Amino acid sequence: MTPAARALAGAAAVGLAVLLAAGCGGKGGGGGTASREPGRGGPAGNEGSVAPDFKLPDIDGRSVSLSDFKGKVVVVNFWATWCPPCRAEIPDFVRMQAKYRARGLEFVGLSLDAEGARAVRPFAEEHDVNYPMLVANDQVANQYGGIMGIPTSFVIDRQGKIVKRFVGYTDPKVWESTLEELLGRPS
Repeated sequence: MTPAARALAGAAAVGLAVLLAAGCGGKGGGGGTASREPGRGGPAGNEGSVAPDFKLPDIDGRSVSLSDFKGKVVVVNFWATWCPPCRAEIPDFVRMQAKYRARGLEFVGLSLDAEGARAVRPFAEEHDVNYPMLVANDQVANQYGGIMGIPTSFVIDRQGKIVKRFVGYTDPKVWESTLEELLGRPS
């Protein structure tokens, strides 16, 4: 490889790293970013599409599928322990899981940590995570339209359709509003 080609390859690698870091550090306009193509039954990962099922190990090695939560409102959250905005959202997710569980809500964390459960278990214990933490892979990320930055979360209704996609840190008030609407007001 010529010196110019090496320099170009190095610049491309740095550019990719910056893009990924920006995705991790993005604030989503303070309220998350909905998918760009909200068409009904569109490509996987878009609003209106059926949420792709998956079967992944949790941090204790048990197999968990999205279909295990059929009939619930589910938030699938792609995240990693090394991502500051991801870490910032988790305490809010823990609080909302406790608040809305009885009304049919289930958060599901899909960790993209290369170290898998070895990285996630201590974090989950330290933060008293009260919802399933699974070890994800590229295949599942691709099924959801490709995860370009984290955190990326998908809100799935009781019928299994994606109704919202949030990229970047999302304000707890936006989460509360979205979840209240889907779960219905308590009687």
